[in-house]
Amino acid sequence: MHLIIANKLYSSWSMRPWLVMRAVGLDFEETVIPLRQPDSAERIGQYSPSGKVPVLIDGDVKVWESLAIISYLADKYPEKPIWPDGMVARAHAKSISMEMHGGFQPLRMACPMNLGKRFAAPPMTDDLKASVDRIAEIWRDTRARFGAGGPYLYGARFTAADAMFAPVATRLDSYSIPVAADTRAYIDAIYADPNFIAWRTAAFAEPWTIEAYEEGHTVIEDLRASRG
Repeated sequence: MHLIIANKLYSSWSMRPWLVMRAVGLDFEETVIPLRQPDSAERIGQYSPSGKVPVLIDGDVKVWESLAIISYLADKYPEKPIWPDGMVARAHAKSISMEMHGGFQPLRMACPMNLGKRFAAPPMTDDLKASVDRIAEIWRDTRARFGAGGPYLYGARFTAADAMFAPVATRLDSYSIPVAADTRAYIDAIYADPNFIAWRTAAFAEPWTIEAYEEGHTVIEDLRASRG
């Protein structure tokens, strides 16, 4: 299998299927195509009918969009623990993953993913606060219902739902958004996940910078510079 992704520093949608594939031990080749380069559109167009990444190529199969890739992998590898066990937990995990996929635009717009910087918190508008509150509610309810025995949303095992929310966790952290202790604990669990650490380490080593993701916010710390 071949997964085509964008910059690890900035690409939240690329991160999601990559984390799932690593979490369940799937072998795959990856190609990183940096965004906003003169040849980015041409290179992505060689793989993606939508002109966007991520894209998974598996023989004659081509799948684009993060959640579609995850769904395809779950169909192909039903023995792999991509979703949590049990119909109730799986239905819940798919519901919150779809809510994430289609929602939280105020957070996305105010806080684009940038793993390399820590910023001062943006103005907490009503819409942004509603997004943050709903995310905290989802995590709190899921952990209370299904999270016994481990730090992730559904317990001891990292699932597709965690992959869907991992970039959200990075936004809350990167933009210094105040959160409750239980929300912070889940963010810390994502940051401690070994596959997330591998992704972030590779992101810090990337040579590319996208100015649109770097401007417009007050920088507290340049994490890439401080970690050399």
